[in-house]
Amino acid sequence: MRIRKRVVAWACVSMLAAPAWAEDASEHARLAAELAALREQIVQMQSMYERRIAALEAKLAGAAKAEPTEQAASSPQIESPPAPQVPYPASAKSGASSFNPEISLVLQGAYTNRKKVEDGHIGGFVSAGGDAHGEDQRGLTLDHTELVFAANIDPYWRGQTTVAVLDGEAEVEEAWFQTTALGHGTGIKAGRFRSGIGYLNEQHEHQWDFYGQPLMYKALFGDNGYSQDGLQLKWVAPLDTFVELGAEIGRGQNFPGDDRNLNGANSQALFAHVGGDVGISNSWRAGLSWLHTRAGARESDFETEHGIDVEGAFNGRSRVWIADFVYKWAPDGNPAQRNFKFQAEYFRRSESGNLDVDDGLYSNLWRTRQSGYYLAGVYQFTPNWRAGLRYDRLSSGWQSLGDNPADIAIVRYRPNRISTMADYSWSEFSRIRLQWSRDRSIPGLTDNQITLQYIMSLGSHGAHKF
Repeated sequence: MRIRKRVVAWACVSMLAAPAWAEDASEHARLAAELAALREQIVQMQSMYERRIAALEAKLAGAAKAEPTEQAASSPQIESPPAPQVPYPASAKSGASSFNPEISLVLQGAYTNRKKVEDGHIGGFVSAGGDAHGEDQRGLTLDHTELVFAANIDPYWRGQTTVAVLDGEAEVEEAWFQTTALGHGTGIKAGRFRSGIGYLNEQHEHQWDFYGQPLMYKALFGDNGYSQDGLQLKWVAPLDTFVELGAEIGRGQNFPGDDRNLNGANSQALFAHVGGDVGISNSWRAGLSWLHTRAGARESDFETEHGIDVEGAFNGRSRVWIADFVYKWAPDGNPAQRNFKFQAEYFRRSESGNLDVDDGLYSNLWRTRQSGYYLAGVYQFTPNWRAGLRYDRLSSGWQSLGDNPADIAIVRYRPNRISTMADYSWSEFSRIRLQWSRDRSIPGLTDNQITLQYIMSLGSHGAHKF
């Protein structure tokens, strides 16, 4: 009887535990299936990565064999001028026929209402010649169309060419190459380039805040600023404050020098710039520059005391000193919404030598000391609108022509001009500008000028300098 009771009890317990045992067995089977699936996925991933690594090793082996020829011909594209130690990935290398430069095209033109003047050079200064940018033309005009090609040559060099096209004529404004990986803040540039003297000189016309450059630049160097064929060395000090030192030697073929066709350098330049930030909203830069060049037979027009025009050829030295200062303000360091820029430059020029008149019939000692400056402020009050004011003033200064047997008359004058402008930019690539100027750069003439200008940029375009 007791045995039967025990059997019945075990039977009841087994019946109650059976569902739990069945449930545990089912869970165990599910986990085992998931684990098996996970192991299969891991095996598949391992196989895939092994195939990819093998393919990559094969590609690297092939690239290593072709590297001597491909590295010399490759030219990777970057979006802005490189700094020292720019990386040069192996994937950017290509065949010898590859050429993928940054290309930009700048369209410029204007309508100008001004008085008609036969001889528009600045009073009291020897004419630098030229009318390259149409500042003295009236009505509708097309200014230079600038075509720019730029690219890395290899990991160590970068090149750029700027060609200005106007009325069927093409002029090479710049064609240079520079180092990218010398290190220690040092850089070398060679070829034809705009000199690093002053502040505005390195900038092209489409970068100017006003239509036309300041009077001092036009009197010093003509319409194009000062550029030459030569060699430039720059060094940036490893300091928290920006310190840049530079030196140049060159052919010196442009005004105030001329092309003397020498074996050596006809011009030398030195410049130094310092700058920094004041808080997060303010920044500044100041600089001093010196340019020395010689002229062998620089032609200029003069007027005798009897009102007769004569031609003279200057032989001697020309020296220019420039002091520049730039201040910029942008709230919280963000110039996109609002910003203000103030810039000023002061120059002094001295020349000494001989002035030959009428093909050497008369020779006079030529000595001059002249000076000038400009002040400019531009305020961007919305993301699209800007307004600005600029004042120019020059002094013809002290001039001496020795005994002056030809009775040459040199006009003593203080040219000045005030300009105000407003421009609208749809983007960084399109701008239209309205400008009014009261120009008194020609003796006896006050010219109220109105100009409507457009600037349109196509293609990739590197960041502008400070």
